[in-house]
Amino acid sequence: HPARPATTIGAMSEGYRPDEPVSELRHVPINDNGEPLVDFLENCPELLHDAPRFKYKRATVVRASVADMLCQAAHNLPSEYRLAILEGWRPLYIQRRMFEFSKQVIRGRNPGLNDDEVQVMAETYSAPISNEVPPPHSTGGAVDLFLCDANGNRLDLMEGYEPMDTEGFEWNAPRLTDRAREWREVLRKAMEPTGMTNYPTEYWHWTYGDQGWAYRGGRPHALYGPTEPAGWTPDPGDDAEGPVEWIGDV
Repeated sequence: HPARPATTIGAMSEGYRPDEPVSELRHVPINDNGEPLVDFLENCPELLHDAPRFKYKRATVVRASVADMLCQAAHNLPSEYRLAILEGWRPLYIQRRMFEFSKQVIRGRNPGLNDDEVQVMAETYSAPISNEVPPPHSTGGAVDLFLCDANGNRLDLMEGYEPMDTEGFEWNAPRLTDRAREWREVLRKAMEPTGMTNYPTEYWHWTYGDQGWAYRGGRPHALYGPTEPAGWTPDPGDDAEGPVEWIGDV
């Protein structure tokens, strides 16, 4: 699967909005190319599987091109670093519950916001369920990933901020330490040559083929729509109402 030219961070298409609202993404058509989901750990043993943050059954699959791109990124890294994948494909029922979790956190931290304001803020950090704009992870084209040292210890790319300070999530967050900026640059240099691009509001979220990828690069259409692994079944309690449970560190 040949890599496509990457869009460098901060050099997006004309009229680009970094929060990538549903109101913009809905104008990007989806022409799903039917590419299969494959296991990224089986495809590339050099990749690490990062510890879960939420309580639910995780898959280790992404679209085939994305799996190859992740392996290329792992090989692009200097020898003192490794790439850890938190998650690729994610089922819609979990995405729905993660969006509820985001709203719960935002309400707790901003008690003066009304429901509409909470919804808008939540959409910056978690994709809502939409038929026109499928959540990126549901397409198999989105990946949450982190940089580790050679021993597999996750590096603090938020250094300079408290772990859950949303300002520090942004790629060019102003108060990052020099070391955190350097680590983010290491990650960028590994990822961008593969053809994947970053959602700049979340330094860890990289995609290829979804509507966000197309929107960032001014491409005519997305390559991937929602999909599901053959025979996938949720664990008991996963497909439920209410926010998903946080169990991890940050």
